[in-house]
Amino acid sequence: MPLNLDDIIAIDIHTHAEEPCDSCRDDGYNEFQAGMAQYFKNPAGAEGMLPTVQDTAAYYRERRIAAVIFPVDAERETGFRRYHNEEVAQICAENDDILIPFASIDPWKGKVGVREARRLVRDFGVKGFKFHPTMQGFYPNDRMAYELYEAIQDEGAIALFHTGQTGVGSGMRGGMGMRLKFSNPMYLDDVAVDFPDLKIILAHPSFPWQEEALSVATHKPNVYIDLSGWSPKYFPPILMQYANTMLRKKMLFGSDWPAITPDRWLADFEKADFRDEVRPLILKENAKRLLNL
Repeated sequence: MPLNLDDIIAIDIHTHAEEPCDSCRDDGYNEFQAGMAQYFKNPAGAEGMLPTVQDTAAYYRERRIAAVIFPVDAERETGFRRYHNEEVAQICAENDDILIPFASIDPWKGKVGVREARRLVRDFGVKGFKFHPTMQGFYPNDRMAYELYEAIQDEGAIALFHTGQTGVGSGMRGGMGMRLKFSNPMYLDDVAVDFPDLKIILAHPSFPWQEEALSVATHKPNVYIDLSGWSPKYFPPILMQYANTMLRKKMLFGSDWPAITPDRWLADFEKADFRDEVRPLILKENAKRLLNL
């Protein structure tokens, strides 16, 4: 049964397919997830606590919330095998009343990644691609990624980029090798200029570069911001100001499931100082337009 937009109350633009696609976890994966659980103060990273994509579908269906879901391909930097994009897309197809498939390709994979991106959109209905510059170890405006961006733009898909500090590797020795500098949103200003028809989402309140993110989203018509990864009660005042005014049509609800649940995010959103006319835009209407649903 296809997605019924009249029946759903919100669209969560940022959820993760976290559990590995095969039967066993790679060495170090338990410690990695334990660090995430401690950072986000929830048990989601513990052994047996990560939801499968099917679990995610059931959770969101019960709440009448549509969910954009994706893996993160960071094999080269982390050594953890990725969750296969095709498998995520196939499970989304089986749950197309509630799940919307995104994929992830490490841009360092070059032409192999470019071919995969085009195939995923054409053959599997993938609507966008998740990039995590800190986990994947690249500056978003590095020219080596441009052929992949071109393919995504050509296919009419969306590019969603992690921005700001990350819970990944937080508190671990050397931050697990994760370099925060890669996720400054200002690097995406170049991408927005060089690919003016590519729809770009800056994921998360971009601490410590919040003003840079707001600047890029205000200046470039193809750049949006998702509000995932933080409870709305912690949003800085300047983000609230722009969400209620200049960027009200470019802000998107995202939870960062399973690190942050939509139950928690929406409860805090209800108490936050958003204007009444802005709430439906953030929760559903902006994503509906961006995803061309």
